[in-house]
Amino acid sequence: MAFAQQNSLKHQMKTWFTDPFSMVHHYWNWFDAALLFPYFLVMIVLAVYGIHRYTMCWHYFKYRKRHNPHPARHFDELPNVTVQLPIFNEQFVIDRLIEAVCAMEYPREKLEIQVLDDSTDETTEVASSIVERYAALGHPIVYIHRTNRHGFKAGALDAGLKLAKGEFIAIFDADFVPPPDWLMRVIHHFAEPEIGMVQTRWTHLNRDYSLLTQIEAILLDGHFVLEHGARSRAQQFFNFNGTAGMWRRQAITDAGGWQHDTLTEDTDLSYRSQMAGWKFKYLPEIECPAELPIEMTAFKTQQARWAKGLIQTSKKVLPMMFRSDVPRRIKIEAVYHLTANVSYPLMIVMTALLIPCMIVRFYQGWFQMLLIDVPLFTASSLSIAVFYLVSQRVLFPKTWMKTFLYLPFLMALGIGLTVTNSKAVMEALFGIKSAFARTPKYRVAKKGEKTHAAKYRKRLKLTPWIELFIGAYFFLAIVYCFSNHNYFTAPFLILFVIGYWYTGLMSLLQGRFERWRGGANTDESSPKPFPVGV
Repeated sequence: MAFAQQNSLKHQMKTWFTDPFSMVHHYWNWFDAALLFPYFLVMIVLAVYGIHRYTMCWHYFKYRKRHNPHPARHFDELPNVTVQLPIFNEQFVIDRLIEAVCAMEYPREKLEIQVLDDSTDETTEVASSIVERYAALGHPIVYIHRTNRHGFKAGALDAGLKLAKGEFIAIFDADFVPPPDWLMRVIHHFAEPEIGMVQTRWTHLNRDYSLLTQIEAILLDGHFVLEHGARSRAQQFFNFNGTAGMWRRQAITDAGGWQHDTLTEDTDLSYRSQMAGWKFKYLPEIECPAELPIEMTAFKTQQARWAKGLIQTSKKVLPMMFRSDVPRRIKIEAVYHLTANVSYPLMIVMTALLIPCMIVRFYQGWFQMLLIDVPLFTASSLSIAVFYLVSQRVLFPKTWMKTFLYLPFLMALGIGLTVTNSKAVMEALFGIKSAFARTPKYRVAKKGEKTHAAKYRKRLKLTPWIELFIGAYFFLAIVYCFSNHNYFTAPFLILFVIGYWYTGLMSLLQGRFERWRGGANTDESSPKPFPVGV
């Protein structure tokens, strides 16, 4: 009778609806393998990139004695320098940028400032009038406006370079505010004839504006402290970041000049220049403040452009490197650097497989799960936490412990970027071209300040809803975990819920808060042509 009850239709239906995967696991071992094999393959690849993060931390400290912040020698006579300011629809920050550059300490007869304006809105009138005013005061500044925007930023820099008089070229984006002594602190490093580019460290004007800007600052600090620091100290190739750096003009020419077939023209040029034999130098002691995106959509657009551009650059540059006589260790590091964003599509695969695999493996017992999951988690996910904690400890030795409070949100935000960045990476892999989507500049630095640049705001129509849907999927998974007393997995899944819901809701609602408060410009249109981003 007991056996009959266990095999009754009522019992079978109850088992299927309350825990369908228990029957699948019991009867379909091939199904388990079909799920687990790609899942563990993805986890292993992510773990390999995670181990590389540990390696970078190790290299940063291992080779710390190689870093010399002081120039090896000085110029007897200062060379001519051209400062290029590429802008596109930046009317709310252009005055701040020009004021800061005109205040830089350098002999005027040795200096040239180019405002390279591709704007299609009122920025043209604003920028040209500011340039006229400073030129009338005796500053060596010129205004160059293009109407075709061919090549986007790379095209503007190339057009300006053809007219430039300087032997050295400094570049600043519109949201940067270089300090007065920046040129004088950088230029003498080029007295070493093999130095082709010097990059300085970004700092953040509005770091404390919101939780989002705090996380963005930590993410960029990790890049500028550990990635640049480790690569430069270990004598690996590293990249110019598109701004807050100076080039030797000959290093640009020898590399083949600015090219616009990728969205990260700075990284593309950097690798070509270093393969041509030029050495790069990184100076983290020299800071250049900049504005962080204050809205989720702007941040997503920026991250997607970088993700797509790096994959495009990897497709273009890595074959050149493999054919070159560059040392093998540099080639290996270049692969890690330029292909790291493939982790986003892999995260999509892991997202799709995570819950079914979790259910299947739950019946194998918690010990078996820990035995496999802990090493992979330590290599992949924990490495992210260690990486950014170390960077904050280097920068803020007295207050770095508060970074622990931001870590869950940092991890969640990284997960939330998966949808937009995966789309960008796949477009790059399949050769789908897109316009250079600029990051809107809002000119806000303190909490409570309102943006005056609502016209530059863009919304991602479908992506936020996909993120909310995926977040709901993981929320149901958490409910399932608790119903089956699988408490070990639930905290990990909570990060997915927070990440997807945070990025989705902020994309939908941010900016509308200002309109609801009644104090902001409600015009969210932008002049055409304006790239819509991702």
